[in-house]
Amino acid sequence: MAAHQHVETDVHLIALPALADNYIWLLHDDTGDALVVDPGEAGPVEQALIEHRLHLRAILVTHHHHDHIGGVAALRERHRATVYAPHDPRIDEADIRVDDGETIKLTAPHAHFQVLAVPGHTLSHVAYAGEGHLFCGDTLFSLGCGRLFEGSPGQMLASLDRLAQLPDSTQVCCGHEYTAANGRFAQTVDGGNPALSARLSDVARLREQGRPTVPVSLGSERAANPFLRIDQPELTAWATSQGIDASDRVTRFATLRAAKDAFRG
Repeated sequence: MAAHQHVETDVHLIALPALADNYIWLLHDDTGDALVVDPGEAGPVEQALIEHRLHLRAILVTHHHHDHIGGVAALRERHRATVYAPHDPRIDEADIRVDDGETIKLTAPHAHFQVLAVPGHTLSHVAYAGEGHLFCGDTLFSLGCGRLFEGSPGQMLASLDRLAQLPDSTQVCCGHEYTAANGRFAQTVDGGNPALSARLSDVARLREQGRPTVPVSLGSERAANPFLRIDQPELTAWATSQGIDASDRVTRFATLRAAKDAFRG
């Protein structure tokens, strides 16, 4: 059995800013083999491949929105990279369709990822967990979560519950630089949370330096993200203040998500 066990190798993560506020995630090993996650456009990927002398071998897709797949076709054609994507006809550039619970075993770069179905933002949304990283698209953001374009509050809450069960050391690699804006909302519902205050100080420093606020540890998110703290007394008290039956956690979550949708700050 030992011969079949997967041993984590040295992989290196690069956040590639794209479009208005997207991140394309590039993961590569020391031999120059690389994969990208959610390439919304090809240009930043091509530039990084040249700069770091890398060969693109695989493309992982979390969901069908154009700002996450806009560069897939060009990259696939130019580099003959294998595209992994959920079962969704709106993603037509796919070589291998992935299902919940499957493990993707790549040899170049040498990396394994568990596929997690995380409906909510879209119904076919998946996340990829492996090599100490969580590529979660638009499901979980730092200090926030995705809008419910297709799924229900119950589905999104179940998806977040599932992601929150991963190890605290997991590095959350989400699809957008939304952290500062999410933090402004979080302060209105969980303002007394010292973990949130500490995270916002870090966020302000990083943005002043022109640096990404992600990846961030899942442990940090569990402590500071109100959407992962829906069962904490502070969030229950906030929900009660909104005049709802705060005893139901899906109702609490739906109220919190609706408040974020309406927030202007």
